[in-house]
Amino acid sequence: MADADGEVTRLLERWREGDPDVLESLIPLVYGQLHRIAQGYMRREREDHTLQPTALVNEVYMRLLSQRKVNWHDRGHFYTFAARVMRNILKDHARAHLAERRGGPDAIRLPLSDEIAWVGTSSAEILDLNRALDRLEKLDQRKAHLIELRFFLALTLEETAEVLSISLSTAERDLKFSRSWLFQELKSAPKSETV
Repeated sequence: MADADGEVTRLLERWREGDPDVLESLIPLVYGQLHRIAQGYMRREREDHTLQPTALVNEVYMRLLSQRKVNWHDRGHFYTFAARVMRNILKDHARAHLAERRGGPDAIRLPLSDEIAWVGTSSAEILDLNRALDRLEKLDQRKAHLIELRFFLALTLEETAEVLSISLSTAERDLKFSRSWLFQELKSAPKSETV
């Protein structure tokens, strides 16, 4: 596995340098991990969701094809980017679903842990969470990425700290702050009623 990880990093470096053919070699090496990430997302979505994990990975692949400039330094950054793309794809689907139902109740569930169980599960609440994460990212990009890694990718706090190149104690402080900030932001923000 470590040898494959090194190859992923080498291919990402070639892609960053402008090699347009690298994606064909990269995808077979990262497909399994991307599929596991997609399964994690889809496990918590509504049962009648139109996307399946394989389709979600295919959507990510299509978006990767359109990437002209990449800044991934290693596989951790790449997987973080891919997870964010998946989150955005699911956000777009939630937005479309909400528009279709015109704000009606639905059964979408977020891929979040019990640590922030106070986050709701409707399409409107998913959109509120995404807007709050976007605002957090403008305030502190690292804290927003920590939330994505910890809760959307389900990394342990130790793994999250490693990907972000920060100490475990810094990750713990950032997590505590981010959870509190999101709680306040979501509880004080007006609820979504439009798309």
